[in-house]
Amino acid sequence: MKNIGFLSFGHWTPSPQSGTRSAADALLQSLDLAVAAEELGADGAYFRVHHFARQLSSPFPLLAAIGAKTSKIEIGTGVIDMRYENPLYMAEDASAADLISGGRLQLGISRGSPEQVIDGWRYFGYQPEEGETEADMARRTTEKFLDVLRGEGFAKPNPQPMFPNPPGLLRPEPYSEGLRDRIWWGAGSNATAVWAAKLGMNLQSSTLKDDETGEPFHIQQAAQIRAYRAAWAEAGHTRAPRVSVSRSIFALMDDRDRMYFGGGGNDGDKVGYLDEKTRAIFGRSYAATPDRLIDQLKQDEAIAEADTLLLTVPNQLGVDYNVHVIESILKHVAPAMGWRD
Repeated sequence: MKNIGFLSFGHWTPSPQSGTRSAADALLQSLDLAVAAEELGADGAYFRVHHFARQLSSPFPLLAAIGAKTSKIEIGTGVIDMRYENPLYMAEDASAADLISGGRLQLGISRGSPEQVIDGWRYFGYQPEEGETEADMARRTTEKFLDVLRGEGFAKPNPQPMFPNPPGLLRPEPYSEGLRDRIWWGAGSNATAVWAAKLGMNLQSSTLKDDETGEPFHIQQAAQIRAYRAAWAEAGHTRAPRVSVSRSIFALMDDRDRMYFGGGGNDGDKVGYLDEKTRAIFGRSYAATPDRLIDQLKQDEAIAEADTLLLTVPNQLGVDYNVHVIESILKHVAPAMGWRD
């Protein structure tokens, strides 16, 4: 395990029990947590994106702000729903955030999961072309986004521009060299993981995937990663791919930890349906003393296959507590898992 970061969904609610009661709280606390995580030595700060929900939704202002406030930590998403995106405008936003951070952006994108509203992407002005599904639309948008990130000009310049143009066809600006190699696809199935490998994207695999074999979650996820790596090798890409998995992992260090996470009940996989057609398996959570956690995590085949582990954090419990959660793993669990070996 070379890299460990955190993944925040950025939930907020006006409930008095929440430590994150507004959208402003969610954004500013996310910034504070990323700065604190860098000080702890964590490798990455990642954020989930959801629309029409009391969660983080517009990632690039946040990523740019974190990039300006930090100097080392990777900054990413897990994931941006490509059903909602304009690929050219997204390329401009992503490149700007990447340049502000000095090339630390690790951008996770995907088809997305079931949202808060029906066909929410339609309200954003997007719809599948004739004969397409919404998943097809997301993949088409992704391929266009990847093409734009190659930095090749394609737009015919105005012969009488307001400002002088460089020679040749034009591209969206700004352009960030190397960002194309730092795009990750959040795959929910083995087939989409293989598709991502063929296109040269890194792989993100979360705490749920399609239940394709009926085996335990970590075994199915490990098989997905191996299928991805085989497809990557077959495609002949020249660089080494990266693979992340996310997990809910809590070291029980004090009474607060035991109160929040020591009750059990989440120590087994769960199976359910994302929609009427998609049977999914949800991976277990881990909560135990550090020595027990180490033993349990070493049996997780997918963690062993991946190079990056993203710790999902309960952001509504506040920045200080989440710093404690991350620090507990980095100090008392990660070294025994081969962190940065």
